Amino acid sequence: MCEILGISFENEACINDYLKTFYRHSNNHPHGWGLALADGNNINIEKEPIQATTSRYLRERLSQPIVTQTALAHIRYATIGNIEYKNCHPYSKTDNSSRRWTLIHNGTIFDYPPLCKFLKKQTGDTDSERILLYIIEQINNAQKATKSPLNANERFSLLDSIVSDMSKENKLNLLIFDGEYMYAHTNYADSLNYLESDNGIIFSTLPLSYEDWKKLPLNTLFAFRNGKLAFSGTNHKNEFFDNEETLKYLYQIFSDL
Repeated sequence: MCEILGISFENEACINDYLKTFYRHSNNHPHGWGLALADGNNINIEKEPIQATTSRYLRERLSQPIVTQTALAHIRYATIGNIEYKNCHPYSKTDNSSRRWTLIHNGTIFDYPPLCKFLKKQTGDTDSERILLYIIEQINNAQKATKSPLNANERFSLLDSIVSDMSKENKLNLLIFDGEYMYAHTNYADSLNYLESDNGIIFSTLPLSYEDWKKLPLNTLFAFRNGKLAFSGTNHKNEFFDNEETLKYLYQIFSDL
């Protein structure tokens, strides 16, 4: 599995210490790294298809203060898709209302037919990119039906429905930013933690310090705005468990890389 990191703060703060600890985990996730820094709808994405701890660019980047209110970071352990730039997270795409969505994913989609149509449309090869393309399609369809951009409640309700359906028998750890809200979801035990502070919230696959990290509740989509909880969704009860069939599937994928 990959590792993911998300930050939603009320005020800008320096995040270098958390990023440095996070990227050191790339010794076990050597197939690429990525970083998205957000200022509302404006997103700056940097990524490389190499191990983070071997990247001269990232080392230089982290030597200077990185101050932000919103960030997404990813280190990749390839399951679906070759080790190439186009398969590195984060993924980002704009919907028809000009809202930009940015996504990082930790997990595997084993079976979800609605994603298949994007195999020929995506830039890379990953199921994670297909998840974003599907979300954008559903957002655009809903906006076409209502003839107006979706408000925050409508966006959350639609995303909650998508995640509830997609999580059935799939490993779906997601962090998504839509220019205003950070969405967080896990359905795999002990694979997404969070740390709250006066300034907001940090999500990470593994704790990044000796502070009071907690497990994100399973099987529920949450949305945060400026570090504060805004929405919580349906408990869909689709917890993912490894089994012989899924492990065989992953073994076959690894053998083809």
